[in-house]
Amino acid sequence: MRYLWFSMGWLTLGLGVIGVFLPVLPTVPFLLLAVWAFARSSPRLGARIMRHPKFGPPIRAWRKRGVIGRRAKIWAVSGMAVGIGWTIWLGLDPRMIAVQVLGCVVVAAWLLSRPES
Repeated sequence: MRYLWFSMGWLTLGLGVIGVFLPVLPTVPFLLLAVWAFARSSPRLGARIMRHPKFGPPIRAWRKRGVIGRRAKIWAVSGMAVGIGWTIWLGLDPRMIAVQVLGCVVVAAWLLSRPES
């Protein structure tokens, strides 16, 4: 089981690193998953991610207090709005757009209900 958590940690860490360079892919949620997986397989790697000067503070804030920064909320909700705009602009099936809008509204409502740092 340890190898499964270790593999999941590296996979989500890789996705988080890609998210640093690709604006449509979130970084911190993937790093949160990586820390969670590494806590079960390699606590040293999880601690190393949490000590990172840029990504460590939001991860620690989430783990300790469930806090999400205002800037992260704005980026996330803006990204969802842009994604919905693209699907409308592309003229996709209205049912697909409705499912996307519903999912984004639920996620945005949850996200906005989290405390801010």
